Amino acid sequence: MSDTQNDRQKARQPGVAAVFFRLLPAWVAAAPLGTVFDILLMIVNSMTSGLIILLTQRFLDAGAEFAAGTVATGAVLAALALLALAHAGNHVLTGLASYFGNSHHQKVVGALRHSITKKASRLAPLDFEKTGILNHLNKAEQGSFNAASFAGTTIIIFMMFLPYFGFIAWYLFSLKPLLVLALAAAFVPAALIQFLRVKVFAKLEDASAPARREADYYEQCITGREFFKETRLLGAYWYFKRLLADCIALLNRLRWKHEVKANGAELAMKLLTLAAYTGVIYLLFAALTGREISVGAFAAVYASIDQLFRMMNDVISIQIGSNASRLGSIRNYLAFMDLPERGGADMAVPKTKGVRLENVSFSYPGSGTKAVDSVSLDIAGGETVAIVGENGSGKTTLVRLITGLYLPGEGAVLIGGVDTAEASMQSLFDRTSAVFQKYQRYQMTLKENIGISQVGEKGWETITSEKLTLSCAQADLETDGFPAGYGTMLSREFDGIDLSGGQWQRVAIARGLYRDYDLIILDEPTAAIDPIEESKIYNRFAEITRGKTAIIVTHRMGSVRLADRILVMKQGRLVETGTHGELAAGGGEYARLFKAQEQWYT
Repeated sequence: MSDTQNDRQKARQPGVAAVFFRLLPAWVAAAPLGTVFDILLMIVNSMTSGLIILLTQRFLDAGAEFAAGTVATGAVLAALALLALAHAGNHVLTGLASYFGNSHHQKVVGALRHSITKKASRLAPLDFEKTGILNHLNKAEQGSFNAASFAGTTIIIFMMFLPYFGFIAWYLFSLKPLLVLALAAAFVPAALIQFLRVKVFAKLEDASAPARREADYYEQCITGREFFKETRLLGAYWYFKRLLADCIALLNRLRWKHEVKANGAELAMKLLTLAAYTGVIYLLFAALTGREISVGAFAAVYASIDQLFRMMNDVISIQIGSNASRLGSIRNYLAFMDLPERGGADMAVPKTKGVRLENVSFSYPGSGTKAVDSVSLDIAGGETVAIVGENGSGKTTLVRLITGLYLPGEGAVLIGGVDTAEASMQSLFDRTSAVFQKYQRYQMTLKENIGISQVGEKGWETITSEKLTLSCAQADLETDGFPAGYGTMLSREFDGIDLSGGQWQRVAIARGLYRDYDLIILDEPTAAIDPIEESKIYNRFAEITRGKTAIIVTHRMGSVRLADRILVMKQGRLVETGTHGELAAGGGEYARLFKAQEQWYT
């Protein structure tokens, strides 16, 4: 993202009110009845806090009158009973508000986290090749928790604290109007500092996100299950530890720099607040000695003034201050939610009619080289096609274009006559299956690892043993050695077992075959299997997928004879197409590759 784009984005950043009203629907939707109950608790709690001050004044005035002999003991005891009841009610309401508020907060956090995953699912897969988008995602995850806290805190401020402060202002005004001005003077410096905190911590979040993402990656390199063997064996632990320490040091320096700036200004403003506090005490004492207020009123206000300023500090320095420091990350969450989505209309995409590429070119973000360059081809429905070429020739990128994962930068990809740029991802991926080279090893049961390809939102109960058995047989996966059969957990971290690389690859292939498909891709998923065994798997794959459109991607030439047609890629271009016999006899790129590998198959 350019500096000009950054400046424009910051200029469009929503204000505090806009942020709150963006988040409010999510807060309410998480628990509508709970929201109403929370707000009622806050309002009643605020009213009882104000009532305590009035009842304190009444009790102390009754005590003074009792001492003067103008009222009976019963009046004092009645005032004391009411005051005790108000205190008890206030404590109960505070506890209830805290309990239900925390419960509601967790629901909102879950809802916002879910909104991130839903949003990510609607982004174009190519977006995840962009550093800026990955930074956005990291910031959004950080901001989602803060967003829930921001919404809850704002509601507390408006529904509990502000009514209380409004009551106090009215009460002080009724005693001595000048007291209200002194109270307001205590608010102003504390409020001003929060505007500075908003700017300071927004800059901190922007500066920290890239380093935080780096730190997360280096930590995975040290502790992640897929990294630790190689990291330990090659002695790379200390290298990654140093990189992680450098990132943490950078994050700490950034935090220190911004904290010093914000807290230095806050200290100066708190001195002004202290001066205002002193002024309120002086005015209150002057009002008493001048007989403008009663002893009960003086004592009630004096007893409450410390609590009042603690609450003011809680609201401004802690509640509003926390919101100010969170605002930057919350804006990042909202910015992520506003990212443009892939789009496209839901429609029927007839995969049985094949795929056409019309002069298709594609480049990855930030790359000046075309990964796929001016490729045109037709794949008929029901045809088995093999795509071969050296590493980096554009095979995998071509497959991603054929499936609609990526949209071409130039030209058009038509699946069953439907332009991939016009159809939704859900429509494009329906009845398409794939097994990729970097397949996933889910830390779940064998049943879940295979059946996950078809369950969608229907639930695990749709997985059938008959279909599991068929898929495992087709993938040549022997299940007799699994202790709990299909219920075996495939993760030592969760008291299960681990598999060899070859077994995991067969699980991945079974997963791809379990899915209902008209188009299926095998994108080099057999790297851990020897060439002879790979040929057996591909031959069986050809039998299983007969009548379906199938695409095999490999750099091993001995496995592609089964294909109806072979496509040869070189430096992003489609340089040859034909059968094995035609290409082997042609003396071109395919013949060169096959000759270099033929000893594996003879």
